[in-house]
Amino acid sequence: MIFIRKITNERPMAERTEYPYNIPAIRYLNEFEFKSSVTFITGENGSGKSTLVEAIALSVGFNPEGGSSFLNYSTCDTHSDLFEDIRITRNACRNSDGYFLRAESFYNVASEIDRITDRGALERNYGGALHERSHGESFLGVILNRLSGNGLYIFDEPESALSIPSLFQVIVKMKELEKKNSQFIIATHSPILLAYPGAEIYAITDSGLKLTKYEDTEQYLLTKYFISNHTKVINELLNPCRPQ
Repeated sequence: MIFIRKITNERPMAERTEYPYNIPAIRYLNEFEFKSSVTFITGENGSGKSTLVEAIALSVGFNPEGGSSFLNYSTCDTHSDLFEDIRITRNACRNSDGYFLRAESFYNVASEIDRITDRGALERNYGGALHERSHGESFLGVILNRLSGNGLYIFDEPESALSIPSLFQVIVKMKELEKKNSQFIIATHSPILLAYPGAEIYAITDSGLKLTKYEDTEQYLLTKYFISNHTKVINELLNPCRPQ
């Protein structure tokens, strides 16, 4: 299922002068179409992937710090104004569920959910109080228990909070939710998540987003090389050659 079909940046190129337009991928991104129910956006730190998914999330009504569209709170405004320039083109069908999940501000989301939700609803929707578990356990609890299907789910670097076995659980849950007519838009560095079958992977470049095969992603190539040559890589990192 695809709920968001296209995003369009309506700010004229001549006016793209201040942050976040100092990021090349953001400056030159005019239009982007979603063609798969699972879309990954990947790239180096500072490349603009989190800035982009944040703008998409805000444009469809999510809180900047995360949560469902019904969660209305604020602790510290750090989001860019990019969402004000983004126009969302939706399909005719609308999602009945949705969640914006980002690792860096999840503590604030968990605090607000625990504050406003009664114990019974916490057990039903999240597997218990979020702050009574570790960061990773509560983050995973949201994915496994709160997301119900027919939903628009936007994740920002979920691997930051999760172990490898937990990421395996996320992949299984994603497939379950995809079968229940859901759309995922995910910014990630994880070579594990990127292996999700049937997903479209877009690498951030200085000119925008480039459709990329899994085996051609930097995450796959570097991880594969490191695992196969870990002793050599560590030795070269810790003992660089000195000029003669």
